[in-house]
Amino acid sequence: MSIELTIEEIANITGAEIISKSDNNQKINTFSTDTRTIKTGDFYIPLKGETFDGEKFLNKAVENGAAGCFCTNKNNASDLKNVNILCVNDTKEAYLKLANCYRNKINPKVIMITGSSGKTTTKELVYSVVSQKYNTVKTPLNHNNEIGLCQTIFSIDNSTEVLIIEAGMRGPGEIELISKYAQPDISIISNVGTAHIGRLGSRENIAKAKCEITSYQNPNGILIAHNNELIKQTVNFKGEKLFYSIDDVEIIDKKIGFSKFKYNNETYELNIEGDYNIENSLSAINVGKYLEIEYELIKKGLLEYKPIEKRWEIEKIGGYNVINDSYNANPESMKATLNTVMELYDEIVIVLGNMGELGENEKQYHREVGEFINKKFDAKHCAIQILTVGNLAKEISDVVNVCFTKNFDTNENVSRYILDNVKIGTTIFLKASRSMKFEEILTFIKGDK
Repeated sequence: MSIELTIEEIANITGAEIISKSDNNQKINTFSTDTRTIKTGDFYIPLKGETFDGEKFLNKAVENGAAGCFCTNKNNASDLKNVNILCVNDTKEAYLKLANCYRNKINPKVIMITGSSGKTTTKELVYSVVSQKYNTVKTPLNHNNEIGLCQTIFSIDNSTEVLIIEAGMRGPGEIELISKYAQPDISIISNVGTAHIGRLGSRENIAKAKCEITSYQNPNGILIAHNNELIKQTVNFKGEKLFYSIDDVEIIDKKIGFSKFKYNNETYELNIEGDYNIENSLSAINVGKYLEIEYELIKKGLLEYKPIEKRWEIEKIGGYNVINDSYNANPESMKATLNTVMELYDEIVIVLGNMGELGENEKQYHREVGEFINKKFDAKHCAIQILTVGNLAKEISDVVNVCFTKNFDTNENVSRYILDNVKIGTTIFLKASRSMKFEEILTFIKGDK
């Protein structure tokens, strides 16, 4: 961090009441939310959640070297002596205000990304392109909530030119909150699908939640979004808008581990298959153009992109060629990936699991995946097997009538079936919601269990 704040400055930024001050008037330049990793001189921010209350560990934080802390109840800090104590109404809000102050001090160009699916892939593609020219920092892994926003902002320094923020969403208002403190210059909406429809009730409500991304956007910036009618009808942004889709692309070549396409009269390549990956890359291209990155660097950035863990991750396990895309799943992403594997692979075992948070129509959404497989199947796919795991995924295998299917109740049972019946060298594709823990299948196949 490139910031030093007095206790008075922290109080002014967060609206806190100063309860006590230490004798040494030490300035604060690092903040911590975890007493287990706190360092001497850190300022402790005790976050609260449904199952935890960081305020119970104020004494522990000070014992481990914290120079001060927030509290929401003065009584919780009554035992602390000669330490900086600030009282606030909401510790998370205080953390966000401090992060926003630091964001404005460094003042990088901020890119914020959301979407029902593909947002992490889009983030990685954008990073791969933008980092070719600019010193760029991105949201790590899946730290895509408001706490992850703060952690990401506090990881930048004076050399950071571009900050890429991924924003996840489980309910209305969450993306608006992140937008408020991130203040994006460039917003990206990868798509609007049915992920979390069980929580939000309709795709229209999902679109409203996703379009919150522009709530606090720089009006002189740009919204880059999937060419989706719901987004177009819902978004309330007066600045520049650019919409894209796979229909804007001329696909020149696609095969296993490679895609080549033309977009706006320029040719690009990806070392990964899938039309949906091509589509996600269009936002990265448009960000690159907006930031005046040269064509050759954009092309180089796309070519250097590599999938991250559990997102089309390809590895050889137990003699099988495994494509692990089990980080998460919803009907749109499942159909998109199935379209790719059924188009490019002549012989493959497809293992599908339950998709979560789909609400009262969850069985129907799973049956639609089965119907999609029936529609896409052709004669060359005679060597395809569909294996499903879970009660909802059974709806998929019950509908499929064009190839061999079998349902299993556990990851162990489907793994035993694969080991006993699928020949070594076969490609196995895994897709399910994260709650299905499909990494267990890899463990069983490796023989680690």
